[in-house]
Amino acid sequence: MEIKSLQTKVDNWIKNHGVRYFNELTNMAQLTEEVGEVARIISRKYGEQSFKESDNEVDLASELSDVLFVLLCLANQTGVDLQTAFDDRLDMKANRDHDRHHTNEKLN
Repeated sequence: MEIKSLQTKVDNWIKNHGVRYFNELTNMAQLTEEVGEVARIISRKYGEQSFKESDNEVDLASELSDVLFVLLCLANQTGVDLQTAFDDRLDMKANRDHDRHHTNEKLN
């Protein structure tokens, strides 16, 4: 599914199930909260922290999906076409970083 389709799907969800978008500052706080939940899982699963009993039901896929949902909300409400922005950024990175990464001794 293209990113633009995801943006439309989220917009339709908001129109059908939500009352309206939260304002941009609220969504930014929500995004920060969701990224924090991802960080918590990563630090426990792949880092040195141990899981707590309250962490038994955590799911990385669900938390990453929450991040994506709020990110798509922010893009929609600020008029950002994430598909175009992502494609442009990926092209820029491909041109800028191709040789740099292939010659990076740390990655070999």
